Amino acid sequence: MINRRNFLKNTSIFGITPFLPSYNFFNLINKKIKTAHIGVGGMGKADLNDIASHKKVEVYALCDVDNKALVEAGKLFPNAKLFKDYRKMLENIHEDIDAVIVSTPDHTHAPASIMAMEHNKHVYCQKPLTHHVSEARKMKKLAEEKNLVTQMGIQVHSFYDYKLATLLIKSGIIGKVSEVRAWCPKNWGYDGPEPNGSDLVPDYLDWNLWLGTAKERPFKEKVYHPGMWRKLVDFGCGTLGDMGVHIFDTPYNALDLDVPMTIKNKCRKPNNFGFPEKNYVEYVFPGTEYTTETLKWIWEDGKGSPKKHKDLKLPNNDKLPLQGAMFIGEKGRLLLPHFMELPKLIVDNQYKNFDVSTFVDNGELSEIPVRDYGKESYLHYHQFIDTCLGKDECTAPFSYSSRLTETILLGVIAGRFPGKTLHWDNSKAKFAEDEANKYLDSPYRDF
Repeated sequence: MINRRNFLKNTSIFGITPFLPSYNFFNLINKKIKTAHIGVGGMGKADLNDIASHKKVEVYALCDVDNKALVEAGKLFPNAKLFKDYRKMLENIHEDIDAVIVSTPDHTHAPASIMAMEHNKHVYCQKPLTHHVSEARKMKKLAEEKNLVTQMGIQVHSFYDYKLATLLIKSGIIGKVSEVRAWCPKNWGYDGPEPNGSDLVPDYLDWNLWLGTAKERPFKEKVYHPGMWRKLVDFGCGTLGDMGVHIFDTPYNALDLDVPMTIKNKCRKPNNFGFPEKNYVEYVFPGTEYTTETLKWIWEDGKGSPKKHKDLKLPNNDKLPLQGAMFIGEKGRLLLPHFMELPKLIVDNQYKNFDVSTFVDNGELSEIPVRDYGKESYLHYHQFIDTCLGKDECTAPFSYSSRLTETILLGVIAGRFPGKTLHWDNSKAKFAEDEANKYLDSPYRDF
């Protein structure tokens, strides 16, 4: 089989090797990526529209356990085949599709993605990549073994401001970084009681399929679907797993970090139903080329975040952005708001200008900063499709995003042991504290 990427890289319309059958070249030029979409409501609808905006995409199949969402998506793509069970969809059409887009609640990310990859399909999966650490490692391994194109849905990874911040840090603009502080005042936690009783399942929802591999429980209206599943231990990953993935991504990428050595979460005691409404997570990472010998990382979420700290004080008594990250380096600090704002360089408590001409000359950035979300929102999706076509390379493949997700999930697990430092063995994928290891995985329910 011809390697499409190498072929496109080494040939042109006017330089095709004479022994290559012409129909192969024709197929490559006219190839369309046929996609199947698992989850087409909410964020899934946005994923569907941005993937479909690529001119080389044919939306072949749509799948959702919520028939209302499925019917609405079907109106946009009337030629697509419709399914409510992703397992049956993949069994029936895997020979007809090229890529699968997974946009479900977190607990279904891995089961659906793994099944798609076992059918040798490229996968775009929403963040966080998985619900459990063990799943993240399995997805990374499977993608590498099968040499598949993969991308995690962290759209801002491809935005101008985040690329600029990465380039600035790697250029050494603030020297070696000793600490990162990141924050988000959102509350994707739930400190209340578990609801009692049950409600009638709506006729448009298949509750068994929505639960999927998660343990069985009665349906409660406005609690799980389409309500607050992200706040709940069995289905989501809390604020850290939602916004943390976005806000962690640029510092994690810019500093070439691996998974942490220690993790401590200062939060309320676990209730085994909802995530804490406020988290203060301390990570310590092994050093890299861009950091000091070790790197300290502080994450804060919930109302009132972040707490006042000298490293977060801005010149002119300016207010911090609502969400963001601060790099603390030997030569100064770099503030990266979240999102659609340029990073700010701070030296001796004064804002300093920086020169981006080298990055522009190298083709790494456009000359004028992009300030239009609509003009950047599709970039990450199109990069995935272009990589499937052999024309690009994904910047958030599972080889990268699995490690980022693992880091996030270790902080989530630390919330089970408030105030206790957990020690992570990267090579063994285990905690030194054995009581924490049971949260690295959970049994799948047969459904």
